[in-house]
Amino acid sequence: MSTELFAPAKLTLSLCITGVRPDGFHEIDAEMVSLDLGDRLLVTEGDGLDIVGVDGGLHVGTDDNLVGRALRLADRTAHIRIEKAVAAGAGLGGGSSDAAAILRWAGIDDLVAAASIGADVAYCLVGGRARVTGMGEVVETLAFEERTFTLLTPSVACPTPAVYRRWDDLDGPIGDHGNDLEPAAVDLVPELVRWRDELADATGQRPRLAGSGSTWFVEGEYPGGGRQVVRTVPPLVPLA
Repeated sequence: MSTELFAPAKLTLSLCITGVRPDGFHEIDAEMVSLDLGDRLLVTEGDGLDIVGVDGGLHVGTDDNLVGRALRLADRTAHIRIEKAVAAGAGLGGGSSDAAAILRWAGIDDLVAAASIGADVAYCLVGGRARVTGMGEVVETLAFEERTFTLLTPSVACPTPAVYRRWDDLDGPIGDHGNDLEPAAVDLVPELVRWRDELADATGQRPRLAGSGSTWFVEGEYPGGGRQVVRTVPPLVPLA
């Protein structure tokens, strides 16, 4: 018997860093939404993790990734095959959403425990539209809004821990476009500017950075040129 799960990407519409804890972790105040873009997971009896990447390549996962941590938190074993649609390092929470899908499947709804394995996992466990505060463990559901966005994901990745470290090194800049991490990400990965300007030229809008990057987004539908048109979705449950 197998169970198919959908793990929707998350889009961070705004992100303000409100403080740094003594342990070095950052506190945030953010608005996040779930998208109709997402990974598919097939859960069967057994053990192990197979990952089909966005490029179609097959990879063997390890116990130390977010899905492995989710299984340990739930005290469950399973063989999981992940068909990736959300690129790693894109700032769209693909790995966190995969872990949250496993927690929902296992009946885990403890947000603090979910955040302990990854800051975005708590939000992804809830999904939909929400305000996220604290270190990511405080999730306040907001009224769902149907919205359309266009994403452009560069062929470069932005490692989240490195972006936060650069934000600290730059003495905590405030982002001018709704995301305090944008100045740090652009400083860390200067190639992001070219992709931002490409999306701006195609849409006539000033793109915003998704989370720690590397994806840029604008509101509205602008297909073509490697861009992805996505729509918001309400909180999801595992597929039957």
